[in-house]
Amino acid sequence: MFDHLPSRRVEREGVSLHTRCLGNGPPLLLLHGHPQSMAMWHRILPALAGRFTVVLMDLRGYGDSTRPAPGPQHTAHSKREMARDAIAVMAHHGFDRFDVLAHDRGARVAHRLAADHPKAVRRLMLLDIAPTLSMYEQTTEAFARAYWHWFFLIQTGPLPEALIASDPVRYVRSVMGNRHAGLAAFDADALAEYERCVALPGTAVSICEDYRASAGIDLEHDRADVNDKVLLAQPLHVLWGEHGAVGRCFDVLAHWRARAGQVSGRSLPCGHYIAEELPDAVVEEAFRFFT
Repeated sequence: MFDHLPSRRVEREGVSLHTRCLGNGPPLLLLHGHPQSMAMWHRILPALAGRFTVVLMDLRGYGDSTRPAPGPQHTAHSKREMARDAIAVMAHHGFDRFDVLAHDRGARVAHRLAADHPKAVRRLMLLDIAPTLSMYEQTTEAFARAYWHWFFLIQTGPLPEALIASDPVRYVRSVMGNRHAGLAAFDADALAEYERCVALPGTAVSICEDYRASAGIDLEHDRADVNDKVLLAQPLHVLWGEHGAVGRCFDVLAHWRARAGQVSGRSLPCGHYIAEELPDAVVEEAFRFFT
């Protein structure tokens, strides 16, 4: 969807990261969720680019970035490695300190980015997540039913990836279309882009490895932070959909206040895909929080 914007590739330790940059003003990094790509920001990008220098990137394993090979500890798909990717991308564009706006999986990367690189992240705005550790440790039947893919994708391969790869478009439409707003929430071109990218070779494996990392090595990193009483130092603003499972199943602000020193946030009248369901509200919140 962004073919009119210059595309750059940032190489880091054998991984090629697809990125774009536009706008003027303070630097703002956008990190997308699953099973999407940087295209998810298309409805808010014009407004943000009028006030910020916006850097878009496809997370490793998604979009047009490299699909790393799987490993026994799923380290290549850990949020720590993805956070290092973000540091490399921002350095490539000339920024060593920046704000972050992130959704879903990208928001989990942003959490690790802020924890591991506190001097790099100035402010952090996360869309529709509670901390990964909290969500796994306090899973309920309601959450497990709503987020069934969390538990499907972490199963030992190759069954989950084989099932996704057998009909990747159906996977995207099932995961995204069975939430509050259905497929009607998505622009046809954006949906086509998600479908194109999920069908690329290696995507099904990377999706599973991403989630396996979240249920394994990422939890080790999170527990280490909790044990060491590490709190995020940056101001953190969290938005969640009142019709989504995260807000129904978790006290979002309470969980984040246990992990960060300065937390604000609220629910919005939408489902999980906030930037596509209520783009004007996200822009308004971003302008207020980042400026």
